[in-house]
Amino acid sequence: MTTYIAKINQFAVMTGMALSGIGSSAVTPANALTFNFTSTDVALQQAIDGSAAPGSSQALAANGFKAAGSRWSSLFTNNVTVNISIEFKPLATNILGLANSSTQNFSYAQVYNALSNHQSSDDDRNAVTHLSSSPALSRLINYTANNPNVADISTPYVYSADPNSLIMELTNANAKALGLATTGVTDAFISFSSDFSFDFNPTDDISADTIDFVGLATHEIGHSLGFFSGVDILDSNISPINSNGPFNDSLFEFVTPLDLFRYSTQSTALGTIDWTADRRDKYFSLDGGANSIASFATGVNFGDKQQASHWKDELGIGIMDPTFAFGQLGEISQTDIRAFDVIGWNRADAAVAVPEPANFIGTFIFAAFGAQLVLKRRKKLFKSVKKAA
Repeated sequence: MTTYIAKINQFAVMTGMALSGIGSSAVTPANALTFNFTSTDVALQQAIDGSAAPGSSQALAANGFKAAGSRWSSLFTNNVTVNISIEFKPLATNILGLANSSTQNFSYAQVYNALSNHQSSDDDRNAVTHLSSSPALSRLINYTANNPNVADISTPYVYSADPNSLIMELTNANAKALGLATTGVTDAFISFSSDFSFDFNPTDDISADTIDFVGLATHEIGHSLGFFSGVDILDSNISPINSNGPFNDSLFEFVTPLDLFRYSTQSTALGTIDWTADRRDKYFSLDGGANSIASFATGVNFGDKQQASHWKDELGIGIMDPTFAFGQLGEISQTDIRAFDVIGWNRADAAVAVPEPANFIGTFIFAAFGAQLVLKRRKKLFKSVKKAA
């Protein structure tokens, strides 16, 4: 279970241009990704069912989540249902929201074969062509207990996992998109704090002193669909961040489908993906690293201070950027779509033309996720060490 926290600094100021991209009015294709939103809160469940008073906070939140889901449904044709439990209530001080995604493990061979069988666009075909042939997969890694560079474990090296034990981690929703078997009823949980001022209508821009609810929900749902990187687990399990670390490279069984397209100049030269935690540029590439499409964030602790499960900050790349601001309109960009496409989501129109988001100028007001991801992963990795001992 992956846990994220969104925190906000209410004293920061943001100026600049809003994102441009896909709005919430797109038409949903006949065969499409669908969302089943539920809530343990009676009032919110009534709002989901349509029986709450129009204009009530619960009705606004329920409709906001539905609008966010409709954005993703309009883009992809995978015939799957993603079950998300939602809440809209007061949370701890300065906590904007919580999000958790159920995850499952699969062999690289299973994921490779699934991606091969789900080629539906030119990007898919290009991406699969440049994937490491199943079942072998190597990666550039660092900060491990058995790093051959004993004097400085921050130095990257190539780790080639035993093909018979190479495990990848996928969100339930991403696994469903690829036709892989999943267990459990709830695929994700999202809770937003009702203590903040939200703008629930993105069609007339976002008021300067409010947060785009639909945009934020779109971002959180995007993580549940598979936009996350196992590099965050490596980055958070190194001493002194985790006093039990560092750990051997074989214990890091957290490579995700998105990580298969994570490169650096150094990893490309070595013919492998980059799964390191450091400040070197890491980028999204579909041709084995030859060409960069967009840069990734590189890690909270040993990277650029943003979780690796995002695009690089302050470049306005797309909805999966790591920060958000008051008055910012958050929408899905063409680069976002391409990333989701190659991890298993079939585009409704592979030739759709979507304008790239404008660059941002200004100060962003909060890092989208925080400490609980580290806590969950520390526990998981610590247990793995116990079992291996």
